[in-house]
Amino acid sequence: MTRAEMRKAAQKKGKGGGRRGAAAASGSAAAAAGPGKKRFIDYPRFGKTGVRRWLPSWRQWLSGFLLVFGSLVGVVFYLYQTTEVPELNQLVNNQNTIYYWADNTEMTRKGQTNRQIVELKDISPNLQNAVIAAENKSFRTDKGIDPKGMLRAVYNMAKGGETQGASTITQQYVKNAYLSQEQTLSRKVKEFFITLKINQDKDKNEILTGYLNTSWFGRGANGAQAAAQAYYGVDAKDLNVCQSAMLAGLLKGATYYDPTNPNNRERALGRWNWILDQMVDTKAITPDERAKCTAFPDPVPQKPSSNMNGEISYLVDTANKYVMATDKTITQQMIDRGGLKIFTTFEKDKVDALKKAVDDVKAENLNPQKRPDNDTNIQFGSASIRPGDGAIVALYGGDGVENGHFDNNADATGVQVGSTFKPFVLATAMQVGVQTAKDDKGKPKRINADSRYLADDMSEIRKPDGSLVIGDDGKPYRQKNEDSGKRGYVSLRQSMQYSYNVPFVQLNQDVGGQNVADIAVQMGIKKESLADPKTATFPLGTSTISPIRMATAYGTLAASGKEAEPYSVTKVEVSGVERPGFGKKEAKVALEPAVADNVTDVLVNVAVNGTGKKTKDLGRPVAGKTGTTDQNKSAWWVGYTPQLVTSVAMWREDPTKHERQSLNGTGGKESIHGGDIPTDVFTRYMKAALANEKKMDFPTPQPVGTEVDSSGAPSTASPTAVPTATDTPTAPAQTQSQAPQPPVQPQPTQTCVPGVDCPGDQPTSTPTKNPRPTNSCLPVFGCPTQPPGPTDSASPGGGGKPGGGGGKPSPTSTGGLQGGSTTP
Repeated sequence: MTRAEMRKAAQKKGKGGGRRGAAAASGSAAAAAGPGKKRFIDYPRFGKTGVRRWLPSWRQWLSGFLLVFGSLVGVVFYLYQTTEVPELNQLVNNQNTIYYWADNTEMTRKGQTNRQIVELKDISPNLQNAVIAAENKSFRTDKGIDPKGMLRAVYNMAKGGETQGASTITQQYVKNAYLSQEQTLSRKVKEFFITLKINQDKDKNEILTGYLNTSWFGRGANGAQAAAQAYYGVDAKDLNVCQSAMLAGLLKGATYYDPTNPNNRERALGRWNWILDQMVDTKAITPDERAKCTAFPDPVPQKPSSNMNGEISYLVDTANKYVMATDKTITQQMIDRGGLKIFTTFEKDKVDALKKAVDDVKAENLNPQKRPDNDTNIQFGSASIRPGDGAIVALYGGDGVENGHFDNNADATGVQVGSTFKPFVLATAMQVGVQTAKDDKGKPKRINADSRYLADDMSEIRKPDGSLVIGDDGKPYRQKNEDSGKRGYVSLRQSMQYSYNVPFVQLNQDVGGQNVADIAVQMGIKKESLADPKTATFPLGTSTISPIRMATAYGTLAASGKEAEPYSVTKVEVSGVERPGFGKKEAKVALEPAVADNVTDVLVNVAVNGTGKKTKDLGRPVAGKTGTTDQNKSAWWVGYTPQLVTSVAMWREDPTKHERQSLNGTGGKESIHGGDIPTDVFTRYMKAALANEKKMDFPTPQPVGTEVDSSGAPSTASPTAVPTATDTPTAPAQTQSQAPQPPVQPQPTQTCVPGVDCPGDQPTSTPTKNPRPTNSCLPVFGCPTQPPGPTDSASPGGGGKPGGGGGKPSPTSTGGLQGGSTTP
């Protein structure tokens, strides 16, 4: 009974009788007993039943709120009182980020030595106003805190979303000066209290001075004075409006807004214009002053540090990218500030050997003084990786920053790969199967390398349903080879050996371009580097893949189908504490071992008998593939032994416009093929890199798939037949630099198909001229009728060269992307 009920019961005492009297007596007794001893906290609530018993009273709610609020005020007061703000000059330290070779010896070091503290009067008002307009318009009047921004950032970090930076200049100053660059919840809480202290103790000019002296502008420049020198070669006090707006734009992220990088140019220009408009909006400049900034203020060339010469800068660049991708809390600014130890996978002897191989081949083949129009702007990019492990042991990124070359060619993503892409098509056909035939379960039939496809130049290409692929002009699309001969139906093994285009373009249709793209990604290719898989020339290497990723994908073949993600860093320490997540990752199964080993067997044949013959000088089993692109704008060799895989790319690029140029005429040769200079670089490097390692054979391939010939292929069990007496038109004379083609000799009466199963069909020497080819089909079964194709001069492409034009293929070219496509 409640107290009220007890009082009512007492008042009714003695009234009524019977049951009523008994009840009254009971109530009287309860009233006399009272509610019992009073508790300090009446919870669960006395005299309540059900849910009400557990619901706090308003007094309890109020008491709880006051208790929590008082506690928070106490914590805030304590943190505020115990916060100490050091002097600005204490912020300058000479920490370095140190990089180590794979054997733990020091490679190089870099850090925040490029900083000079200056007074606010020594920083141009133009830069001060540009920074305020770009970063915090209300800086002069606000309290230094953006509560909404901080809550938003804390919420995003708490739920695991993207991190966010500070919103006000005061907060950014606190982060730069007194905290680490990590975007964590605990750092945000510290930032809040330190910001309150700073805003209370320092005036706005002091805060702005500190901010401009501690901000990172890229190029290793910490602070306005260092940035002014690094980008424009002037003191901070002499910066004009246009220059100041560009530098202010870097504060949002120099990695993305430094216009020195061509990929950043458009983004930097847009932010520069926006900041100038904001300066007008804040009345920092007049519209007339704004109108004077018509031309973008391009920075002066970057001055490289001497300890970054040679290949070191490219190794550091690769390691930094890997570190930041693996640990999102580590930024370029944090690396530049110093205090990190980065242990890499790079082996100094192999890096030196790769550079020597490139330098020697360039010295022997290129003469810019003698051939300035052909031998200048020649670029090489190379990567060497351990299959099954993923460790990048060597890179060649370019001529060195000391020679003005800042781009890392080993990680270049704007160079088409040509016929080095064809093994991905073959691997897909072996693993996924062709849609033109079904197995006993109704699935696409998996094929082997003995499967025969038509290799005649300018052949029509058909979809899996038998319909013709149509070009841009509405006519049937025809694919071009390197020469204009008719080779008949040849095995995929021989098609790879001589890098015929027609068979692989047709095979890609039979397999499905998207399936090929998926297998390539499984093998280690980045999806974003692939061209449109729906184009007919997709299998000819219109994709722009970096040397690092091509080496990774071929390493999957060398490791019997296991894809090992490439890595360049084994351990990272920040202020002496090791960060997790670095080092070798567990390999993933991308291909069945039998599929990978059979593709390797086909590529061994390329090295022994085909376009990669120069690798014979290595004196050990080698597998690989050459690649040459349309208009001879790039040439590749990607090869491997069981212990090491190395990709070598060569191209020509105008450094001022970053446009690909043809290699025709380079080194005094009519054209450059992958089997020429790139293969020479590979062979020289691998000799040195594997000098102390034993010779190893590739695994013996287990059977995979069945022979599934393309539609129209003649039967191998045919009656005796004599080749037709009508030859195809004679191909143009073959230069020494062109890919070798199988010699065609008069054949006696035979029952085999030349180039497929006839004994001794492999070439014994490289012909000096392209021989007059004969038909390799058997007329008793009917040779396919081929209309005469246009001449080479009218039909670009061939020999693994993807042709010009985008979207659908045209009937007189190989379609696809241009060989000189720009970097994505």
